[in-house]
Amino acid sequence: MAPSPCALCKVNRALILRPKDHSKLCKTCFIIVFETEIHHTITTNVLFTRGERVAIGASGGKDSTVLASVLKTLNERYDYGLDLILLSIDEGIKGYRDDSLETVKRNAEQYGMELTILGYEELYGWTMDQVVEQVGKKGNCTYCGVFRRQALDRGASRLGVKHVVTGHNADDIAETVLMNLLRGDLPRLSRTTSIITSTPSVSADPLSNTNIKRSKPLKYAYEKEIVLYAHHKNLDYFSTECIYSPEAFRGSARALIKNLERVRPSAILDVVRSGEDMVKLVPGSDEGCGGVCSSSVPAAEENEGGCGSAQGRSTGGEMATVEAQLRHNEIAAADSLETEITAKSVNGKGNGNGKQPGQHESGTVILSNDKKAKKGFVPKKANKQVMGQCKKCGYLSSQEVCKACVLLEGLNKARPKNKIEVGDEVQDVSLNSVRDEMQATSIGGA
Repeated sequence: MAPSPCALCKVNRALILRPKDHSKLCKTCFIIVFETEIHHTITTNVLFTRGERVAIGASGGKDSTVLASVLKTLNERYDYGLDLILLSIDEGIKGYRDDSLETVKRNAEQYGMELTILGYEELYGWTMDQVVEQVGKKGNCTYCGVFRRQALDRGASRLGVKHVVTGHNADDIAETVLMNLLRGDLPRLSRTTSIITSTPSVSADPLSNTNIKRSKPLKYAYEKEIVLYAHHKNLDYFSTECIYSPEAFRGSARALIKNLERVRPSAILDVVRSGEDMVKLVPGSDEGCGGVCSSSVPAAEENEGGCGSAQGRSTGGEMATVEAQLRHNEIAAADSLETEITAKSVNGKGNGNGKQPGQHESGTVILSNDKKAKKGFVPKKANKQVMGQCKKCGYLSSQEVCKACVLLEGLNKARPKNKIEVGDEVQDVSLNSVRDEMQATSIGGA
């Protein structure tokens, strides 16, 4: 069989079967298409402004390394006018993060970017090795995720940067959508599916760390394509997985996504787009994050290849109908009326005007037992988050104390004490001191 030519240039031999749409491309065309799609995502969502200083969250892995390489290339090719720097977080995981940080240091030299490294131990007094030793491997990713997010914001604040970009790809977003659905945490979809997440600072202090804009330029890029890009560009990246991540709940969602991708290549972007559509049905989702985490998709983005609409999926018609029905149901609840489940008459029977007997003019059905609604009945409404500042650390939070401070308080309470104060004296109760006292006692007794 003769080798297949590239589907774009028709000249070179096709070497790559693109995971997103199974098109056959040569190496050169694949790299150009990949970079062009990232550029399209950046421009249609207006991620950057000229002269902006942007910190790239760099871990040394494939995603952040590809992100740094692509942004450097596009910044020079299309003259974005950005000042790009690298910001790395050292979680304190021996045998993993210390090795990956060496990769980040090499990337900083290769790309000519300034590098800043900030550690958990410096910020919180704990390393992840110590946290895992304290709480175990199950649930440790909760601590790491909360701490890392704050660490990135605090690092950006120290550098005077107001925009951080991360290497979250389409697979990551799809996994998070599934995780939130499985946990019943629909309100969080607004933050997880938005390509830009940011909340205005509640502090008048210009150095406040709560006014950090975040964006995901690789939101619509497949993980497999990121690996292919890194391979064919010969990028230097660290490929070892975190030693604590196999116990994470995300692993189950990832396995499900990979199985769906095998059956239907567009499944990943379909899940992402479905998550964006579901956000529109969550009451108060936009208000909960200050109105800037809007789930609405720009019109120009609807035509982006492979994002769902190109496969014939509608992105708005059905959702508008469902929203109207939900508003209809709220009116019915306020009037103490039951909501009609089926819009059409059963077996075509009715009262001649298209309504069932006992049906209200608003389209709802009056309670059949004619019981009066309780006086003072108020329909339950969805709680809306009111953002404020943590009273302990000043970080943005919808609670009096942010989640990081709550987690730290639990860790510090459980931290074993090495010394006990008795009056004005301090007695050392370490293992060595106990052993010495036992030896002294045995010698004295002899």
